[in-house]
Amino acid sequence: MASEGKGVLLKADPIANTFRDEIKSALASAPRAPRLVGILATASAPSNFYAEFTKKQCDALGVEFVLRRVGAAADEALAPGEGVEEAIIEANEDDAVDGIMVYYPIFGVQQDHYLQQIVSPYKDVEGLHFKFHYNLYHNIRFLEPKALASSLPATNDAPAAVNDKPPAGFVKSILPCTPLAVVKSLEHIGVYNSILPYGDRAYGKTVTVINRSEVVGRPLAALLANDGARVFSVDIDSIQEYTKRPRKSADERKYHPRHVVHPTALSLEECLALSDVVVSAVPSAAYKVKTAQLKDGCVCLNVAADKNFEADVREKASVYLPTIGKVTIMMLLRNL
Repeated sequence: MASEGKGVLLKADPIANTFRDEIKSALASAPRAPRLVGILATASAPSNFYAEFTKKQCDALGVEFVLRRVGAAADEALAPGEGVEEAIIEANEDDAVDGIMVYYPIFGVQQDHYLQQIVSPYKDVEGLHFKFHYNLYHNIRFLEPKALASSLPATNDAPAAVNDKPPAGFVKSILPCTPLAVVKSLEHIGVYNSILPYGDRAYGKTVTVINRSEVVGRPLAALLANDGARVFSVDIDSIQEYTKRPRKSADERKYHPRHVVHPTALSLEECLALSDVVVSAVPSAAYKVKTAQLKDGCVCLNVAADKNFEADVREKASVYLPTIGKVTIMMLLRNL
C-alpha cells in the first residue's frame, strides 16, 4: 500500500495473497495437482499476456497449466478462432482436465457467448456459463451438483443463506471471476460491513459501475445490488439503477429476494456525486472518469486494461485500486 496526495494507492497483491494462501492450503490436501487448460485462439497481445500471467500464477501455486494454441495463436496463416470450438469440446471430454478457460475476445460478443456455453459447467472456472449467470441474476448462491447436468436453469431449493458456507448437499454457484474479484477487493477495503447480515453487507453504499457488458459490468452491478448496495449501471446509451429495496410503499417487504432494474433520469455526473464507490471497466485508453465529478472520500477501482481514471484521482478518492488482475486470477483458481 502506497500513499501520495490525499488518497491511498492500493495494490492488488495483499488482497490476492489472502486467497493465494487459501488455495495453497487446499492444494496441500488434494490427491493430485489440478489441471487447468487455457485455450488461446488469437494473436491478441492482451490475451497472450494474460495467458502468460495465468501460467506464472499456476506455476507458483503448483497448479498444472496447459496452454493450447489454436487458430491465429498457433499459426499466423490461420484465422483467429479457427479450431477453438473443437479444442473446447476436446477439453470437456478429457477426464484429466479439471478446468477450462478461454481467452476472449475471439469473434465478437454473440459468437463468443456461444463458445462460453460450450464449456462444460463442471469445468467452467470463469463462471461464464448461462447456469451460473442465471443463478447470479436471481441471487441463487448455492446449487446441487446434479443440477449442472440439466439443460434447465436451477430452482432455488437451497435453504436460505445465512453465511457463505453451502448447506449439506450443495455447493457454491460459481461467480464470474472479475466481478467477484471486485467484490472481494471491496470487502478487503472495508466497503462491506461485516456487522450486517450476510447477503446485505453492502447496504447503505451507493456504487457506480461504468460498463454493462455481460462479462464484467452487468454481473458486477447485480452482485453488488444483491448484497444490498444501490447501484448505477452506466453504459454508452443509458443509465440504470439496480436495487433490491422497494421504492414504493413502506408496507412492502424489507427487500426483494434479488435486485430489480429501474431506469433513472440521473446523469453520470449526478451518479458520481452520490457514489461511495466507482468502478470503471471501459475498454478504451481515451475514456477517463473526471476527478472533479467524484464524491470526496470515495473508493475507485479500475478494471479496464487501460486506466479509466485521471492521474489526479487520489485528490478525491480515499482509496484507488488501479488494477485487480492478480485478484481475478485467484478467483479463477479457487474455482478449480
